[in-house]
Amino acid sequence: MDAARLEDAAEFLAAAEPLLLADEARHNLILGIAGTIRDTVDLYPVRSFWLVRDGGEAVAAALRTPPYNLILARPRSPEALATLADAVAGEELPGVVGAVPEVEEFAELWSRRTGIATHANMRQGIYALEQVEPPPAPSGLARVADPEDRELALRWWIAFGDEVLHEGGPGREQAEATLDHRLSSATAGLVLWEDGGEAVSLAGWGGATPHGIRIGAVYTPPELRGRGYATALTAEVSQRLLDGRLFDGNRRFCFLYTDLANPTSNAIYERIGYRRIAEAAEIVFG
Repeated sequence: MDAARLEDAAEFLAAAEPLLLADEARHNLILGIAGTIRDTVDLYPVRSFWLVRDGGEAVAAALRTPPYNLILARPRSPEALATLADAVAGEELPGVVGAVPEVEEFAELWSRRTGIATHANMRQGIYALEQVEPPPAPSGLARVADPEDRELALRWWIAFGDEVLHEGGPGREQAEATLDHRLSSATAGLVLWEDGGEAVSLAGWGGATPHGIRIGAVYTPPELRGRGYATALTAEVSQRLLDGRLFDGNRRFCFLYTDLANPTSNAIYERIGYRRIAEAAEIVFG
């Protein structure tokens, strides 16, 4: 069993896809980010990929785009995970994101090796959808955001990070880079729900996998919540992605992450057809 650190996303995906596609929904985040790096070279200028092979077969994988956390795939065995942890040793990691139980097992290995305490910052549900169940429609319509919406979208994007990510979202520089990519890319985007000519909710999409694509962030300002805007917008964006109206080519799946501490949002997504396929966690080091 041997480990390698790579910098080329295409090389990483070619080697890791058999491991990752064994459970595409579980691995939608690592697949989507690696694909985005491959297709948009300048978006994450600093990035690292780790791959563990056993007899030429990929048995563990991870990636990181500083300053963000390590993103972990499900390993084939405890030995593969231990080899991966050894390969990542020496990195100053703020934390790790992945599905349960592998994310917890990696955090335990990391804590043993470094002596750094760990704690779960956020418990998440990984959801997948194949068919939209249309919700009751509130007043208004969805429209694709354009560069003229940048100021509003950036304000909401940062507010989403501050509210949902508990210990703070990305800094303004990272938020601006992500948002500008969404407003100019053919492989990612933003959609607004408008009511009475005013934007009232936002949903992003991007991170395509071979058969799916991820939705997020979804944000409605607090004073406009409870009116069904985010539910209708998420359903609309999901349907457009499945139909190929937002992204080149139909998608079999849409994916999204939820905060398990927020039962309201989880119930909303389930009502429009999303089904939880795994539990995930963000575990913070130090």
